[in-house]
Amino acid sequence: MRNRQILKRSECSSVSHFHSTTGPGAWMDPAALMEYKARAREHARPSPPLSGSLSTATPTGHFKSRRHEDDCSRPAPRLLPNIDGSVLPSLGGFGKHQKQLVVLTWIPALFIGFSQFSDYFLLAQPNGTCVQPLANESDWTAASPPVTVTSIAPSLQPTGNGTGHGYGDGVGMLCACKEWRLELQTGLSQNVVTKWNLVCDSAWKVHIAKFSLLVGSIFGYLVMGVMADWFGRHPVLILSVLFMLVFGLSVAFSVNVTMFSTLRFFEGFCLAGLALSLYVLRIELCLPGWRFSMTMVASFLMVGGQLLMPGVAALCRHWPNRDDWQVLQIVIISPFVLMLPYVWIFPESLRWLLATQHYRRSKAMMLRIARKNQVDMTTEPSGVLTELEQELHKKPQRSCIVKMMSTRNLWKNIVVLCVNSLTGYGIHHCFARSMMDPEAQPTALCHADYYTMAGIAVATCLALCPAVGLMGRRGGLLTFMIITALASLLQLGLLNFLRDTLNRKFSVAFSIIGMFSSHAVSTLSIFFCAEITPTVIRGGGLGLVLASAGFGMLTAPIMELHNQKGYFLHHVIFACCTLLCIICLLLLPEPRGQPLPESLADGETFTRQTLLHPGEQHLLLAKSDRDYSRVHDTPGVGDFLEPPSARGYKQTQVERQSTAE
Repeated sequence: MRNRQILKRSECSSVSHFHSTTGPGAWMDPAALMEYKARAREHARPSPPLSGSLSTATPTGHFKSRRHEDDCSRPAPRLLPNIDGSVLPSLGGFGKHQKQLVVLTWIPALFIGFSQFSDYFLLAQPNGTCVQPLANESDWTAASPPVTVTSIAPSLQPTGNGTGHGYGDGVGMLCACKEWRLELQTGLSQNVVTKWNLVCDSAWKVHIAKFSLLVGSIFGYLVMGVMADWFGRHPVLILSVLFMLVFGLSVAFSVNVTMFSTLRFFEGFCLAGLALSLYVLRIELCLPGWRFSMTMVASFLMVGGQLLMPGVAALCRHWPNRDDWQVLQIVIISPFVLMLPYVWIFPESLRWLLATQHYRRSKAMMLRIARKNQVDMTTEPSGVLTELEQELHKKPQRSCIVKMMSTRNLWKNIVVLCVNSLTGYGIHHCFARSMMDPEAQPTALCHADYYTMAGIAVATCLALCPAVGLMGRRGGLLTFMIITALASLLQLGLLNFLRDTLNRKFSVAFSIIGMFSSHAVSTLSIFFCAEITPTVIRGGGLGLVLASAGFGMLTAPIMELHNQKGYFLHHVIFACCTLLCIICLLLLPEPRGQPLPESLADGETFTRQTLLHPGEQHLLLAKSDRDYSRVHDTPGVGDFLEPPSARGYKQTQVERQSTAE
């Protein structure tokens, strides 16, 4: 190949020398031109090496030296922006220091699971029993049996006239709201609903209390994500822990439902900041091969908190001198006290410090990491510290998620993942609603649906690990989205043609499959966003996707507030969104095994790979350029080297042009 390049260059130089010596009319004699080229080719052939010489001369030595001179003249690539390839390996890679910090991010995941699923117990709908029937009330009619509106316990339904002043117990006895005896089936003997009698005309306050935690989480993801990019991950983590303890413990001492809902909003706000900062820190501590596995361990622990929550609620039952729900709230918030030492134990993210040019703080951090990983930086050969010393004079440069709008590809990727997370959590409620049996007994529904959803979450985490390992992030996300769309369409369309006995069985089967796949879509979308968003705006980008997931979760209490009216249309809309997401997912890049992007420029160049390999694409472009570059209005030297078909085509074009003139 190198000899061929030499011959080609000698031919090109011979053509220019031929024109300079023979004059401008020499192109009309192709035989002379070919003879001149052959003579130049003979001179360019390499001569055999001399026998007995200590070194062998190569014909490509001249070009090697020129290439070496070009490489020496180019500036050496910077090491500090290449954190996964240069900085972390020079500090020991994924060493002891990083592993200890990742374990510290796992422990709060269990407590976060407690708080996220506390609504199922604090705001569970009770089972009502009529104490004194109304004998002479002609305004009341027999009520329909209780209908399940949550996954835990049935709620009291208004009587047939729709006035909302009385409730039936399902056996034809009627009584006023104040004469109901409310009993919980969720492990507690008393919660917020039974404490303040939030039934009948006050039932809407329960839904507002459910809104408050989710709405607070949505605002928390958005605000805390921006703060994590501007001030750092460590300040957001510490502030979230402190205010989580303040507002979380204050919830337990609420005197009315208004105070309870307001404090729950701020609790959700701080919980979102805590979850987001831990997620970002965990991602930025790991090398490419460890990111997904370390994240999935945290997901398992969060699901473990969901599984343990009924047992924790049962332990808080019949607590002396205190309401059960207050004890439960204190129990699930108190473990966050263990995170107070994180102020001194947990450092700032080194990746964020380098990406935002906090080089002075980065130097101290790197020396600390190297010392804990037992790496001697005095003999460090990569030159990272040397380059860092040269950059100490630079000022920090912070970025905000708003700068994402100036990019061309990055904002599209984040929007696609936002729609994915919104669709995944939104349609998850549709499948959960279809899975629940409204005719089941309240005792059977006590924890059956709750444990079913927790079991599906565990199965999803177990299936994600091999699926992502085999198909990658984009392939796994696309596969689970296709399964979600098929389960949704089959449940909406084909079940109308089945018999009633089979309808319920198929509905439950498709609901379980849909909940499984939609949970996988949501989990993988969040992780996908953390990998493709640059470090300088990773908090804001991840906050957008998590906030979109919060909007998807918000559809569940909205549907309950409207007594499941419009449920079919709600399911149809999200089913259409799944089809749209399948198309958009093809535009995403594949981040598996790739280093995390650090700057906006890195995130902008992190695009979807083409169908052709880079070498094939380069040859294809070079071939097309060579063919079209030789089409001239007047013949030149290169025309004699063209195939006959090309010369005939150009001659035909010239004849047509002359005829037209």
